[in-house]
Amino acid sequence: PELIILPVYGALPSEMQSRIFEPAPPGARKCVIATNIAEASLTIDGIYYVVDPGFCKQNVFNAKLGMDSLIVTPISVASARQRAGRAGRTGPGKCYRLYTEAAYSTEMMPSSVPEIQRTNLGAVVLQLKAMGINDLLGFDFMDPPPVQTLVGAMESLYAQGALDEEGLLTRLGRKMAEFPLEPSLAKMLIVSNDLGCSDEILTVVAMLSVENPFYRPKDKAAQADMKKAKFNHADGDHLTLLNVYTAWAGSKFSNPWCFENFLQPRAMRRAQDVRKQLVNIMDRYKMDIVSCGRNITGVKKCIVAGFFTNAAKKDPQDGYKTMVENQPVFIHPSSALFNKNPEWVIYHELVLTTKEYMRSVMAFDPKWLVELAPNFYRKADATKMSKA
Repeated sequence: PELIILPVYGALPSEMQSRIFEPAPPGARKCVIATNIAEASLTIDGIYYVVDPGFCKQNVFNAKLGMDSLIVTPISVASARQRAGRAGRTGPGKCYRLYTEAAYSTEMMPSSVPEIQRTNLGAVVLQLKAMGINDLLGFDFMDPPPVQTLVGAMESLYAQGALDEEGLLTRLGRKMAEFPLEPSLAKMLIVSNDLGCSDEILTVVAMLSVENPFYRPKDKAAQADMKKAKFNHADGDHLTLLNVYTAWAGSKFSNPWCFENFLQPRAMRRAQDVRKQLVNIMDRYKMDIVSCGRNITGVKKCIVAGFFTNAAKKDPQDGYKTMVENQPVFIHPSSALFNKNPEWVIYHELVLTTKEYMRSVMAFDPKWLVELAPNFYRKADATKMSKA
């Protein structure tokens, strides 16, 4: 019989995702290839066979390097049972497991590693401090996170100016805790109020808080790249995202416009919702929403003020080196700055896939580091040798 192959994963546009629920036409077979999105959150009628390879991709945060890695890891026994349960929901079914019974009973963990033990805890620590819980290492977590991750989160909050030397919340920290955002994004918003570009920073923060809005289907990759290039900003991806949102607003937030420009309407609407929510919080705290017009220096300074720990300098040999850990990193091929290679960049996040990639990258003036993050950087003494 004819085989109808349908993929399903989180970033797939919703109209493509919904095709998996349509019954297979007579004389044809439906084969759904899914990430672990289908493990627990979906039930598809008429699935009688499940093939379980025994692996999943997991996001793991490395506290030392400040890097998220997408790692292929063996699943747990609980996940294996959950996957088998996908077959025969609506009739008898079978599960074919591509691993041995011995691996199932002796090598696989009973349940998956809780998310709190493998992610960046900046926002969690800020919220706990705001609730008045100061002794975090002694706090009775249900699943205690690694000490290094907790300490790293506190160090980065101190560098941001959210905690003082005693590890207590500062006035800035208390303000940052009011925003349901990663601390660096909250800091960007608060600084934008002083630098007179909060309107633009609201949009940048909202766009960074949602999944990648660009859709690049394999069969139309060249067309999608041409459309994306129209939005590209010479200074990098944060301002490219600002261009995208501004143009979408100019089209009266139209869905057909999104399809025409290979953008995901779902991601754009989500960014619009996040932006509205942030505007309400800013109104509540009497923070002005002002636009800087064409003068984008303020916008770039706000991004540096939030993400100064994520600075990287061009390496004479290849790629870039991060300022903090001297880690070799590279600009992601999807970036507006790919092959442009500015001397200094700030990145939104580091992701390890095939290489250590910087995602959402912006060129900036290194003099701003000392000006905007005096807790973290100081000017080198020109008369002394620095250690390499």
